[in-house]
Amino acid sequence: MATFRYRGRSSRGELILGELDADTADAVATQLFNSGITPIDIGLKPPERQTLGSLWRRLTGNQPRLDDLILFARQMYALVKAGVPLVRGLTSLEQSSHNETLRTALRDIVDNLESGRDLAGSLARHPNVFSPLFVSVVRVGENSGNLEEAFLRIFNYLSLEKDIRTRIKTAFRYPIFVVTAIVVAITIITLFVVPRFVAFFKSVHMRLPWPTRLIMGVSDFAQHYWWLVLLVSVVSLFFLRRYIHTERGRYRWDGFKLRVPVVGSIIMQATLARFARAFALCYRSGVPLVQALTLVAKAVGNEYVAERVLQMRTGVERGESLTRTSRAVGVFTPLVIQMISVGEETGNVAEMLDETGGYYEREVDYELQTLSTNIEPVLLVIMGAMVLILALGVFLPMWNLAANASHL
Repeated sequence: MATFRYRGRSSRGELILGELDADTADAVATQLFNSGITPIDIGLKPPERQTLGSLWRRLTGNQPRLDDLILFARQMYALVKAGVPLVRGLTSLEQSSHNETLRTALRDIVDNLESGRDLAGSLARHPNVFSPLFVSVVRVGENSGNLEEAFLRIFNYLSLEKDIRTRIKTAFRYPIFVVTAIVVAITIITLFVVPRFVAFFKSVHMRLPWPTRLIMGVSDFAQHYWWLVLLVSVVSLFFLRRYIHTERGRYRWDGFKLRVPVVGSIIMQATLARFARAFALCYRSGVPLVQALTLVAKAVGNEYVAERVLQMRTGVERGESLTRTSRAVGVFTPLVIQMISVGEETGNVAEMLDETGGYYEREVDYELQTLSTNIEPVLLVIMGAMVLILALGVFLPMWNLAANASHL
């Protein structure tokens, strides 16, 4: 997926500039038409030069966090509900914001509003801050006169998204810590502890058992070629990261994550919860169905599932029902398909999707609570195997020496 820059005109004839991620320029044009923008020019965004300033901004995390967007949506809801004019409200938010990128975006939005542009079009000029989903919900709320409710829905959606992310990070902290500790312990033992025994074993000129020879070989290689191991690891990680950032690599990596034992089911359930919540938000806000599926595909956070959502969009464009297309793509669970079917039959698709999202959020919470219990046996087996090999490698020769000494 590439980044395209575009110039277009709104329904009022105003010039709109922005950037969108899509596979082709035609996909960008389609998305712009669905958003009420007539494209004038679409072109690939040139690669960014990695200046010291841009590198520093990346390292310091100057990009607005999810917490910043949640606070912004909540504040906008309160301001609109209180009847504060948009320009005055956004000016006060710009002055109180602690994030430089968000503050710059709000300053530009105020300038656009003062020049006669609408709020959604002004937000769309900053795709690095406000997602297409965010902009589309605001546009629908603005056009229907329910801007206050639109910001409240965005606030609720982003709050649930943050809750899921926080739970996942908290649950994975312990396994990551344990694995890191294992790697550090192996490195220290291999480079500093084993060589002491190796020198002693070589001095006695005895035949060593294979576990000892294996440990000696690994230690010797690590001591003499540690730079090669480090170089290969860094280069491999660099190319793997680069491949994952390609369209094909990201698709395969996201598909692989869903098949990983224990962890894959958690990622899948979190993705389904995100799909249900985002789809319910778009559906309830009145976003056109085809455009809603496009936005949901960007919001699920998994390219493998996003591709299936786009296949749903293609089926809907052909006139098929949501139930039939969701069943045909082969990624959704029977529960999701059943809830969509009931929603279509009763006219309560948004409510059924919200129920589905709540169910999978509870499932993710339960799975995360039991994650440590499920991973602990695997970690214990790995640590036990390490201790066994080290014990056999180090102590077997000593036992042989003790046995030989007793016969003297």
